[in-house]
Amino acid sequence: MGKTTATTSRVASLLAGVLVMLSAQAADMTQDSGSPVGDNENSQTAGPSGPVLLQDSHLIEKLQRFDRERIPERVVHARGTGIFGEFVPTANISSLTTAQVFAPGTKTPVFVRFSTVMGYRGSPEQARDPRGFAVKFYTQQGNWDIVGINHPVFFIRDAIKFPDFVHANKPSAVTGVQDPNLAFDFFANTPEATHMLTRLYSLVGMPDSYRRMDGFGVHAFKFVNAKGEVHYVKFHWKSHQGLQGIRAQDVKPSIGANWNLMTDDLYNAVKARDFPQWDLYVQVLAPQDLARFDFDALDDTKVWPSTIPEQNVGTMTLNRIPDNYFDSTEQSAFDPSRLVPGIEPSEDRMLQGRLFSYTDTQMYRIGANYQQLPINRPRVAVNNFNQDGAMNAGDRKGEVNYEPSTINELGAQDKYRYLRTPLTGTTQLAPISKPLDFRQAGEYYRSLSEAGKADLVTALSADLNGVRNESNKYTMLSYFYKADADYGARLARATHADAARVQSAAARLADN
Repeated sequence: MGKTTATTSRVASLLAGVLVMLSAQAADMTQDSGSPVGDNENSQTAGPSGPVLLQDSHLIEKLQRFDRERIPERVVHARGTGIFGEFVPTANISSLTTAQVFAPGTKTPVFVRFSTVMGYRGSPEQARDPRGFAVKFYTQQGNWDIVGINHPVFFIRDAIKFPDFVHANKPSAVTGVQDPNLAFDFFANTPEATHMLTRLYSLVGMPDSYRRMDGFGVHAFKFVNAKGEVHYVKFHWKSHQGLQGIRAQDVKPSIGANWNLMTDDLYNAVKARDFPQWDLYVQVLAPQDLARFDFDALDDTKVWPSTIPEQNVGTMTLNRIPDNYFDSTEQSAFDPSRLVPGIEPSEDRMLQGRLFSYTDTQMYRIGANYQQLPINRPRVAVNNFNQDGAMNAGDRKGEVNYEPSTINELGAQDKYRYLRTPLTGTTQLAPISKPLDFRQAGEYYRSLSEAGKADLVTALSADLNGVRNESNKYTMLSYFYKADADYGARLARATHADAARVQSAAARLADN
């Protein structure tokens, strides 16, 4: 009897499933207004051979919506892959910050977008390019974005040079093709890029997988604790999967085999329930320690030395592929100014420019109300007097859309004020006083294995050999020679350059 009952139950369950599937298949197609569609394959015409009628509202809506399926492509980081996950803190750092994302016992949903920088939306993922590593935390205090890359440093230290950096490295405005002559024309006049270029052309500069690369916040930020005490911090995501790159000679074959290599690798791992993980580490500096280095500690072309230990503060696990690429990955918007109480920006010049630029580009690309989209919407209530604009779906009510007011008590809270930061000096237009452009590039070169050095020289010389401007070529070689004599000498041989000329040019550069 029991067996018969169990069999009957299974049959009923299967029938119920079939009915659900049939009901889903039988759902009425509608227009965006909700009105049912009578025919989705034939336009309304004036008679059997007459012209198509403008009154066919379904046809018109379908074509209009198709014409508007794309939003403006990101100027940088256009080629990207998104994935959901969660972050769990592993250490109590309340002595450093009040940010609730680090409160013991919490679990914060995240959305991560990996990307290349210079390629267009459908370009190959195997590019000699930094990889975007942007993480959106949907915290209990609002959204917090760490908008980073897979290197701890960047090419430039001031945001005023960012449009020029991008223009020089994007496809030519004449040919539409990327040109190393333009890129190295810019870099020859930007010696602070030497460190980042050395990392970019190393093996880890061409990761074979989004899972097998680290991520960095690049800039210093401030942690603020309940006492109002401030510490400067840098963020580092360390991959549980290890680091693995593609050697320069293997890049083109890998593109030919599959130019979606990194997305496929990430999604296939998640489908197999091999969920990738990263630990979040922070380096911490007291404000009084910023000045103790012979370089500017807030210069984003520099790393902090290993004598400043990294602390493990949490683990991120990526475990869910988005259901809709456009709704999530394409419409996701990351912005380093999206901070939460207990985390503030530092005075890093590059970061300061990004705080404005990223918000502004998202408003241009998606609209003033981009943070109301599901992928960008905070998981907490939003209460302010921002209003209207295209595609506004907010729920602000009532006549009081201003503050202060005796009618509506909505207001800011003193406990969330930014810290007061002491200032000295005068306004100025001047470079930083301690540039130290080459030393860390040399230190990184010397940290590589012999095979790693060889791969770096092979990859970098391949692009330098495409530089027609001899002055720019020798300037670049002098930068690398100044970083490390062996590094510069190897590149000189690989580019058939005059080693004595390279050495002489390097000798005229400012000392490290």
